Amino acid sequence: MAKLTPHERVMKFFKREPIDVMPFFTGMGMVLQPAIKKLGIKFPQVHRHADKLAWSGIESARMFNLDSVVIPYDMCWESEALGNQISLYEDSADILYPTIPTKNWKEIDDVRITQNDVDHLMDRYPMNIIPEAIKIVKKEAPELALGAWQLGPFTQCGQTIELDKVLKGVFKQKSKVEDILDQFTEMIANNGKALIAAGADFITLREPGVAADLLSPKTFREVIKPRLTRILKAWNAPKVLHICGSTDPLIEMMWEIVTDSGGQVVSVDIKNNLLESRKKLGNQAIIVGNFDVFKLPCAEETTVEQAIAGIKKNIDGLVDAVWPGCDLWPDIKPDNMKAIEQTARTYKTGPTPAVGRL
Repeated sequence: MAKLTPHERVMKFFKREPIDVMPFFTGMGMVLQPAIKKLGIKFPQVHRHADKLAWSGIESARMFNLDSVVIPYDMCWESEALGNQISLYEDSADILYPTIPTKNWKEIDDVRITQNDVDHLMDRYPMNIIPEAIKIVKKEAPELALGAWQLGPFTQCGQTIELDKVLKGVFKQKSKVEDILDQFTEMIANNGKALIAAGADFITLREPGVAADLLSPKTFREVIKPRLTRILKAWNAPKVLHICGSTDPLIEMMWEIVTDSGGQVVSVDIKNNLLESRKKLGNQAIIVGNFDVFKLPCAEETTVEQAIAGIKKNIDGLVDAVWPGCDLWPDIKPDNMKAIEQTARTYKTGPTPAVGRL
């Protein structure tokens, strides 16, 4: 059996072509603390420097045999480019992701997005760092698949004003919220195009703020679904739709978004019932996700044997690739992470429901 490079494996996977082994990769944050320590840098330093962003991803993938590098890692980029001040916690030795302590827009009526914002956000700091990092990864690690991602419009709106205001606004100021979502939709589509043009091999649209435990399926269908379809349709690359939280009531609509937009993959979090999703979508759907990103690779009480059992359960859920339910938490236990990767490759060697084997 011919052994594929990680890049070849992932790209064939997106095309539903037979591959050699189960892919072990992600389309979300994947920076890992052992790799950062090897590079001699601190966690806060990886986020706003193109070289550190690129190399932390490369080293994380190579150290633990992931098939992909995915950048960036934090969710504050667009909000910062729109004028919000962020905190990088540069003096901290702990793993603290950037946050937005104070948002300039306090209420729905305060939101002001110009067409220049929509069309040229990628030209501004810090967004202009991401294409630089992508180019470094393409040059230095051509054997790895390179992923990028964008937040969906509802979640991105919650990065610029408080999410609870957006949730309430859906019902109290629906027309205003929909106008704002349309502006974010166009902006996100443009940003994704720029990341693909810079060299991203695939892209993930992440909309964690719209799970069924936050919005009703009816609101999802009316307000969220058309905009996610529009964004994905604009991107000319393999594409994944990911939603965190409760997605069992949404999974069929999620797959409709993927197929209607020419996408390839639907990705779910730990609250999703994989076997039920497979039953609903059938064997034509490429389904990934669901494994617990903290409990299996990070939790102090989780043994290597328990991590292995967790990944076996994930594969038994009929996923087509071992892919985390959300961002990998950086402070992993190396032995657990290595066991997770080895189990992904060797537990079941036959075809998955949607992807064959060589």
